[in-house]
Amino acid sequence: MILQGKRGIIFGALDEQSIAWHVAERCVAQGARITLTNAPVAMRFGKIFDLGTRLNAEVIPADATLTEDLDKLLEQSMEALGGKLDFVLHSIGMSLNVRKGKPYTDLNYEFMQKTLDISSISFHKLMQCAMKKDAIAEGGSILALSYIAAQRIFPDYNEMADAKALLESFARSFGYHYGVAKKVRVNTISQSPTMTTAGSGIKGFKEFFDYADKMSPLGNASAEACADYCVVMFSDLTRYVTMQNLYHDGGFSSMGMSPSLLNFG
Repeated sequence: MILQGKRGIIFGALDEQSIAWHVAERCVAQGARITLTNAPVAMRFGKIFDLGTRLNAEVIPADATLTEDLDKLLEQSMEALGGKLDFVLHSIGMSLNVRKGKPYTDLNYEFMQKTLDISSISFHKLMQCAMKKDAIAEGGSILALSYIAAQRIFPDYNEMADAKALLESFARSFGYHYGVAKKVRVNTISQSPTMTTAGSGIKGFKEFFDYADKMSPLGNASAEACADYCVVMFSDLTRYVTMQNLYHDGGFSSMGMSPSLLNFG
């Protein structure tokens, strides 16, 4: 029960395929009390209210691109949980250009601005609102989910690669300021390709999932395993880890080539 007595917010739980769904389950299993949040439009076709009922977690709608929604979310969460927050998971990502099938060399820039606002700038907004409200307890932990396309080229990942690069930069930059001010840790977890609703919408995802699974010495990390890692990062066991992008990918990020992918015949 390494999160016994801790309070947190989990963004992005949609259904059983969501990494955030598994994180919420693991946090509660480890003794935490949480609130759940997602965009109002996502709540209409997801199962977040079922999860909230099962975990005894209040569900609070919030558009993460709107500071007024984030302010209300933080206030209502602290009220519902009885004090300042100890951890937050940002698990938000969406690209209209990807959804509309726009190639990287012919992006709609209005769509791109929305992608960055939803997938990256919302992370900065969340932390800025939390700092102004003094909503995170000293020594707290903030995490966002990223992907290795922030550092390396995966052409079909499209503009989401740029969004993840910005997300990781915010973690470093804001992590410095939050660390100095409140000893709050800010990190990103770069997860293996995972069969989520969002991930499955990327062109060629199944083929790349299989490629990464073969390339990684330990195979792809599952959503459940990522949830375990998040729990450790929320706990006091990692209280001196901050401003890091942490690879949780079965070793993929350290590989050059793998004989299992080469045909010597």
